[in-house]
Amino acid sequence: MPTEPEPDDRPDLPPGLASAWGAAPRPRRGPKPSHSVTRIVAAAVELADADGLAAASLPNIAASLGLTTNALYRYVGSKDELLVLLEDAGFGPPPPASPGADWRATARDWTYAALDRYRARPWLLDLPVRGSAVTPHRLRWTERLLATLAGAGLSDADALGCAQLVSDFARATADRRRARADPDSADFPERAEGVRAFLRPLLADGGYPHLAALTARGEYPAPSGVDFGLDRVLDGIEGLLTTSRA
Repeated sequence: MPTEPEPDDRPDLPPGLASAWGAAPRPRRGPKPSHSVTRIVAAAVELADADGLAAASLPNIAASLGLTTNALYRYVGSKDELLVLLEDAGFGPPPPASPGADWRATARDWTYAALDRYRARPWLLDLPVRGSAVTPHRLRWTERLLATLAGAGLSDADALGCAQLVSDFARATADRRRARADPDSADFPERAEGVRAFLRPLLADGGYPHLAALTARGEYPAPSGVDFGLDRVLDGIEGLLTTSRA
């Protein structure tokens, strides 16, 4: 790893980026810190796992560690910085790839691994999207998918675009899954039939013939399964691979 720059020489980086890669917090006056950024982030993860993202507030983290809220700023510069570190720790490293699997099976495994991570830690969906991945664990997920797609024959640039497409699909699907699990959702299994019964005559008589037919067959409201959407995404990538090889 490159030598860490002197504190005054650090470039202007997004919140949390330097800390995520192991750079020490900027020196501050006062007693020597008794905790570490790693411990602060671990406490935040524990709180979020137990009670959601809102529970991982600076006052709650401080209380769990026996600190004052102001003392946390000896370790993290802002709430935004903490959220970046929290996301990277929450995802953790990707699972190892299955040896011998082709690109399509590997991309499918990657997607389901991401969905499992979102299901285990739904608070990850509540974190703001801050653009491209730049932290170690998130980049390891990206690198795993890039290696798969580039190995199948895509250029690095095309592989990156396709990796982002798969990643976006995984997040959007996880968000829909979470919404469907809400008892107030029209897609909630115990509520869906009543919604269909209510909508059926309204759609049939109101000029919604396609939706009326789907509702009559019990197919609406009902979000598409993961495999249908994922197969369409992978079909698109396969088409790009075919073009690239021509």
